[in-house]
Amino acid sequence: MDKKRCSWCGSDPLYMAYHDEEWGVPVKEDASLFEFLLLETFQAGLSWITILRKRENFRKAFDNFDYKKIAHYDQEKIASLLQDAGIIRNKLKVNSAVSNAIAFQKIQDEFGSFSKYIWNFVDEKPVQNKLTSLTNAPANTPLSDVISKDLKKRGFKFVGSTVVYAFMQATGMVNDHLITCFRYQEV
Repeated sequence: MDKKRCSWCGSDPLYMAYHDEEWGVPVKEDASLFEFLLLETFQAGLSWITILRKRENFRKAFDNFDYKKIAHYDQEKIASLLQDAGIIRNKLKVNSAVSNAIAFQKIQDEFGSFSKYIWNFVDEKPVQNKLTSLTNAPANTPLSDVISKDLKKRGFKFVGSTVVYAFMQATGMVNDHLITCFRYQEV
């Protein structure tokens, strides 16, 4: 018997695996949070499946999403990234990966971890939405507006409210699985 999933993942095996195993699962580890943040910023204006298909290329290009290394990328490394056909070669987004890694570490210094900082916005527990269809799913919320503004104030780039809300969904800060989806109760 087929499992009932959120319809956005369609029948693409990569998308289905992402939906079934990752999307909406609470992420509290800083390295994983940075990976999602980097990928979501590159996704801005593109489809998520495009990013998923390039995820392993991003992993290789960006030193396994090691924000400590990324924060020290020089112009030579940035130039090589802009030649890498395996990733999204947008100069502003590549540069933002570096500035975001620096800002990420500043938050760690201030709050002890990025996880403490970001999860504080939802009082350490996922917001449980009760979506009955994708038409009810918001692209952003007043809370993602607040987080976006705070991140921007702290020096982050490509973190508009829609990107932040997608990050919140991906990292389980909000459960936007449809109530008819088998993952709704699991996450």
